[in-house]
Amino acid sequence: MKTSLLFPGQGSQYVGMGLDLYNNSPIAKEMFDHANAVLGYSISKICFEGPIETLKETRYTQPALFVHSAILFEMMKEKLGFTPTSFSATAGHSVGEYAALYAAGVFSFEEGLKLVSLRGELMFNSGIERPGTMFAVIGLADEKVEEVCREITNANAPEVVVPANYNSPGQLVVSGSRDVLRENAQKFKDAGARMVKELVVSGAFHSPLLESSSEKLNLAINAVDFQNAVVPVYLNVTSKPEQNGAVIKEKLIAQLTSPVLWSQSMQNFAADGFNNFIEIGAGNVLQGLTKRTLENVEISGADKFEDLEKFKN
Repeated sequence: MKTSLLFPGQGSQYVGMGLDLYNNSPIAKEMFDHANAVLGYSISKICFEGPIETLKETRYTQPALFVHSAILFEMMKEKLGFTPTSFSATAGHSVGEYAALYAAGVFSFEEGLKLVSLRGELMFNSGIERPGTMFAVIGLADEKVEEVCREITNANAPEVVVPANYNSPGQLVVSGSRDVLRENAQKFKDAGARMVKELVVSGAFHSPLLESSSEKLNLAINAVDFQNAVVPVYLNVTSKPEQNGAVIKEKLIAQLTSPVLWSQSMQNFAADGFNNFIEIGAGNVLQGLTKRTLENVEISGADKFEDLEKFKN
């Protein structure tokens, strides 16, 4: 059985995440306390108590998800004896890719947290500087969504609307200029989409609208020494496995303004013989996407302290 660890992205957060870990594990307490010191504010308090409006702010959501996933990974190592031989690859959705890289040994917890914190801050600010939004398009072939995006962009240049998250077959999130996307969302319905729904986000993530943010994040990424991954990481930008630290750094730099090729990554996992997936972090979004993308695979998740029991041999 080939196992991959999956790490969730924005949208999976909830008030109370990590509290049971903090109360039951010295590792969780130590890592939350360390994260608070690194960030200069209490991310643990935001995770445990909210309010949800604060936790939903990108600048807090992203470090919250990273810390939660990293803690769960370390607890699985300590409690269950997880080693690199316990799993054969990792992947993470958008900001979840940072947790996947941490699990694969590419950078330290503190290095990853600082990058994620900066990423969240820049993405939060970008929505103020260049207002953007994202819409989920359900029930329409990827090729048709791409075609409609091109039509909208061509008619409204230099404003853009682009595919942002290829989540699963028939579920693609598009990203772009707020007013243009809102005014033209109906075009996806006209093309045959079953549902077109605006997401609660603070900007046009994974689009050219984040180029100014990308430049600042790139400087920070380049300042970190990326190690070669101990297991392959299926990268958002390429959907393919990579272990070379220099290549991973290059692709992570491109990630902020490029689409997340999640559906393609899952299909590549299947082609490479993976049949077991464990989502490590808040919620179960990636478990659902996996079920909608692949057949005859096992999928489970570790979010709460009690979830760890089911992974015991």
